[in-house]
Amino acid sequence: MIYLDYAAGAPLSKEAAKVFQHLSTEVYGNASSLHDAGGRAADVLEYCRHSAGKLIGGAADGIYFTSGGTEANILAVQSLLQGLPDHKKHFITTAMEHHSIHNAAAFLADRGIDVTIIYPDENGLITEDILAAHIRPDTGLVSIQHANSETGLIQPVNRLAAFLHQRNILLHCDCVQSFGKLPIDADQEGIDALSVSGHKVYGPKGTGAVYIRPGVSWNPVYPHTVHENGFRPGTVNVPAIGAFTAAAEYAVKHMEEHREHADRLRNYLYDQIRRQGLPISFSEEETGGECLPHIVGCFFHSFEGQYIMLECNRNDICISTGSACSAGSHGPSSAMKALRKTEREARQFFRISFGNETTCEQLDMLIHTFTALWEQKKGESGI
Repeated sequence: MIYLDYAAGAPLSKEAAKVFQHLSTEVYGNASSLHDAGGRAADVLEYCRHSAGKLIGGAADGIYFTSGGTEANILAVQSLLQGLPDHKKHFITTAMEHHSIHNAAAFLADRGIDVTIIYPDENGLITEDILAAHIRPDTGLVSIQHANSETGLIQPVNRLAAFLHQRNILLHCDCVQSFGKLPIDADQEGIDALSVSGHKVYGPKGTGAVYIRPGVSWNPVYPHTVHENGFRPGTVNVPAIGAFTAAAEYAVKHMEEHREHADRLRNYLYDQIRRQGLPISFSEEETGGECLPHIVGCFFHSFEGQYIMLECNRNDICISTGSACSAGSHGPSSAMKALRKTEREARQFFRISFGNETTCEQLDMLIHTFTALWEQKKGESGI
């Protein structure tokens, strides 16, 4: 099998697996227990909290571990809004966000919170002018994805954070795709809160974290919670958090090396597709913005993305038609709609995403599958 869907999830790394096994069998006490076994687990948890803070450029006491990126996004947005005064409850987010942010926005709207969904410019970017057109005196929180999960497009969050802070508005960033792929310095860049996930960086599924800058007010979604300093209820999964931390440390340490590898793969893919004369265009070229190198959004003209995905799967190649968390929904994705694609164009979209183990030989097999489909199409239609 050739796996090219790393933006949806990566395998557990050897480093993370080793840590998970050790902590599961040797440090199995409940971190909230007062005996020595609990104390050892609490020490591991504290180390992980400090490490996570360093990795995202924040303070350790602003780290709260969660069960993944989706929960991190939902808890972060709701907790921050609940911590704002009544005259600052207006919430803004974008049409390109992950499903979890849209779900949180819908829930908040049902509860009477005023929510505004904004759209990017023609390049897929959120600008200061776009924000200025929608912020109000009662705007308290804006949530913007650092890098899009379908196209890889990177937003200028440091500029947007500075703009919002001048107006006393908090910024939350979904950094699930960018964490471990781009340098993140939350406090330096002015990010008030962010969300990350374990399985995007070769950690275990079911792990993630929220960072809320100390000093920013928030109130828990679940009142009277005691775990994670009141942020999230439930026994803390120390072995999984330890494995997540090990994977994240490795990803950040080798970030430049992995980025160069992804750059080479992307350039090779572009070159080979052009050499074959395939009618495939790339979202990166259409937006013109900077993108994560390991995510390649594609449009195979004359085919629907769903068909391309299924044919690749038939040839033991795994790609996707967008975010795995919205794979069950029908119709074009929110990101494609936000980029002003027609329904026909949006349905042609599919995503290729590389991992650290991806090779040019694997991409040759992918291109061979694309070429066979195109030759068959030309034969059927007499092109």
